[in-house]
Formats: sequence, C-alpha cells, structure tokens
Amino acid sequence: MERLAHGYTLVEGPVWVPDRGLIFSDVHDGGVYCLGLDGSVSTVFPYRRGIGGMALHENNGMVVGGRNISFKSFAGGDTVVLLDRDLDNGNFGYNDLTIDVAGRIYAGSLGSPVFEEGEQMPGDLHLIDLDGTSRVVATDIVLTNGLGFSPDNGTLYHSDSRRQTVYRYAVSEDGSLGEKQPFASVEVGSPDGLAVSEDGAVWLAVAGGGGVRVFEPDGRLREHVETPVPMCTSVCFGGDDLRDLYVVTGSAGTGGDREGSVYRMRTDVAGLSVPPARVRAG
Repeated sequence: MERLAHGYTLVEGPVWVPDRGLIFSDVHDGGVYCLGLDGSVSTVFPYRRGIGGMALHENNGMVVGGRNISFKSFAGGDTVVLLDRDLDNGNFGYNDLTIDVAGRIYAGSLGSPVFEEGEQMPGDLHLIDLDGTSRVVATDIVLTNGLGFSPDNGTLYHSDSRRQTVYRYAVSEDGSLGEKQPFASVEVGSPDGLAVSEDGAVWLAVAGGGGVRVFEPDGRLREHVETPVPMCTSVCFGGDDLRDLYVVTGSAGTGGDREGSVYRMRTDVAGLSVPPARVRAG
C-alpha cells in the first residue's frame, strides 16, 4: 500500500474522476482537493468543512455533503443547495452519499452533531429525485456512513457506524427501499465508507480497526487488508481499469493531528464506477 499524499486532519469522500485523478475532502481543516494524475495535489474547492461524502454531477461539478447537500461547479460560481438541514426537526446535516444508476442522490442525515459528546440520535436516509424533490426512504440510522449499490443495482449497502453494522436494502425501480436487513458486522472499530467491486464484494473501511474488510455478496468475510494507520475512513476504486483501490485515513491513533493520508494499492478485481448525479442543480 503506497502513500500518495498526507498532512490532512481527517480525509473523507474519495471520488475517482478519470480525467482529473482522485478528489477528496479534509473534514476538520476544510477544503476539497485533487490528487492529480501526475501526483500533484491542488485545491478544488477551498474552505468548506465537514464533507463526509461527495460524488460527480453531470453538470461539470460535484455533489458535496456537510451542513447541507449542495452542487458546486468546477467552473466556480455560487453553491446550489439541493437539500438543506433542518435543525428544528433533528437534522444536523449530512455525512456520506451515493448515486444510483438513474442519477438520483442518496444521502444520510445526522440526528446529532457527530463530533459532540453525548447520546447520538438517529438520522434518516434521504433520496433526492431528478426534479430536485426529496423524500425519506429509510429511518433509524444512528450514525450514517458509507453507501453503495450492488452490481445489479438491486441492493443498497449502508454503514451504521455506531451499531458497528452494514445494512442492506432491496431497491425498487422508483428508488424506494425495502426493510433494512443486517449484512455484515465488525467487532473492532466502526464501519465507515465503502465501495463495491464488479464481483459484488463490499470493500469496507473500518475506522479504528486498522484496515479494509472485504465481504462476499452473502456477507461472509473474504479478507482483511491492513492499513498503516488505524483510522481508515473510506475507499474507492480508480485508475484506468478501476483496479486501483484508494484508501483514505484520519489522524486518530497516529500521535499527530495532521497525519491523514491517501494510500493506493492494486486489486485483483475491478471496482464499480459510481454514476454521476443528474439531479436538477439550479
């Protein structure tokens, strides 16, 4: 596993962009960055903090999480809010997100401020349709995290970090979800970001667990890939053949406060590409 970039607080939201490289966020210090194809790192969007999930948008930009779900254009200009938080009704913002084959956005909301002490209240899973309207499609996720679809788009995987469990939902054609079912659990650490490979395996970053756990489509553990630091926060597939696994990490457990890094390793199986969002943005 090769370290490609470091010096960040808590790296999250990795997204592979074929003509650019790997885009990622720094949750605490803020900003969205691009690890270019030449190995250099540049700033894509400055300042914004708390981004736990991102995805490409077909209109030359990104969908980003945090205090709201927003569209930000690579060309600059105003940020377009796609789905706002609702503090009066226990929605304190959003963590990870993903896109389905139709271009709709699935985003998990936070029922409490995630980095504050005390009981964590559950949040919901929201679906933003192509026309910009939104609806709740699942509830009772204590600490929402990684999201990803199976190769046939019929199953959605969803990490609940506080429950140490990845759940799965059956997906209907209109985007609604069936009953939440346990898929896989971890005993040490917390399930965080995830990605799915073309063979249907779920590659799960385990925060505080020092690695990536790979689960077969039936939930059996295939392997555990160790990472150099314990705070493994998310993963995504990239490279020309989608066989480069990018692993991002945070500083916790390293003895420093800016040890968040981006790593890369080759895999025997290609990952699934995540479609760009097609939700109306302005």
